[in-house]
Amino acid sequence: MSAVTENDEIATRLEEAAQLLADQDANPWRVRAYHRAAETVRGLPQPVSDLIAAGGVEALMALPAVGESLARSIYQLAATGRLPVLDRLRGETDSLEILASVPGIGGKTAARIHDLLGVNTLEELEVAAHDGRLANVIGLGTKRVAGIRDALAGRLGRIRRTPASPHDGLPAVAEILDVDAQYRREAREGRLKLIAPRRFNPGNKAWLPVLHTQRGERHYTALFSNTARAHEAKRTDDWVVLYFDGSAGERQCTVVTATRGPLKGRRVVRGREDECLRDYRESVQD
Repeated sequence: MSAVTENDEIATRLEEAAQLLADQDANPWRVRAYHRAAETVRGLPQPVSDLIAAGGVEALMALPAVGESLARSIYQLAATGRLPVLDRLRGETDSLEILASVPGIGGKTAARIHDLLGVNTLEELEVAAHDGRLANVIGLGTKRVAGIRDALAGRLGRIRRTPASPHDGLPAVAEILDVDAQYRREAREGRLKLIAPRRFNPGNKAWLPVLHTQRGERHYTALFSNTARAHEAKRTDDWVVLYFDGSAGERQCTVVTATRGPLKGRRVVRGREDECLRDYRESVQD
């Protein structure tokens, strides 16, 4: 593939992401960032793949108007042909499908990793592969875990030599719950743009509200879950998936209404229930 063809395809996908962000009332700065990155890629004299082969993600970060987050996106697009942000903006991301796409992890193992470890993204899966949880909690063998690590290193374009800890870069649960509350309130009031996800939507109806918001410098995207599990459980109007910036790349979490235990009836961040309980107790004391 020629440099013009490869770079043009990548730039076109970045521009599509920019247009979706603009349509969904995202921060104009983010929209401009995608447009500028597309212009940079389209104007390169050599294929993006050659840059990656020579210097990895760091080479992409050295380009004008390309920061770490966009460099990771461009890397994944060049390596896999997919731009994760587009799936998210279309409401089509499914954690189990993402996990099961990694060599060495099938559908059943993906479900166990998701349910037992609270892992949603490839970045979080990489952390679990390095900190022992895939071996100790899920029971995967040494060779299998090593293969998963290698596959993830290739797909993610790892910048740091040491993956983050499970909670590195995560916002406080109070901040996540605040974004969740904003999303559900504005969705209920009909103030959000609606998108028509391709999955589980044979009538192509625009029903899924999407919110782009910020807390400080952290960007959030929030949507009701449009996964197979959410539809099976009839919780597509309750489970909220939040995507946000983190030190380990883009992170993801799910907020649900607890159905049992001391948090029953409360909104909780799945996998961080203990922190939510402490936060609620401290709020009452205050």
